[in-house]
Amino acid sequence: AMNSYIVLGNYTEKGIAAIKQSPKRRAGVRKLLEKLGGRMKDFYLTMGGPDLVLVVELPSDEACARFALTVGSAGFVRTTTLKAFPEKSYHKIIESI
Repeated sequence: AMNSYIVLGNYTEKGIAAIKQSPKRRAGVRKLLEKLGGRMKDFYLTMGGPDLVLVVELPSDEACARFALTVGSAGFVRTTTLKAFPEKSYHKIIESI
């Protein structure tokens, strides 16, 4: 089963200076996720905190760490990653308490 993650992204100075190339980089992010056995479920440009919000699925926390480190190492975006438990898992967790 795949794990869900919410990735909050903020452009770095390098990223905002090269903003016109952002769509091309996003295509590369999709390819990276596929290479790691995952996929991008949703992508949002946001205001009020993070610049970007991605909802991704990956097979493991290790794959997610590879994803975040690879994206971060490019220097265009800094990320914060949240592991997300879907509603079905939420119910199981609450019932087990």
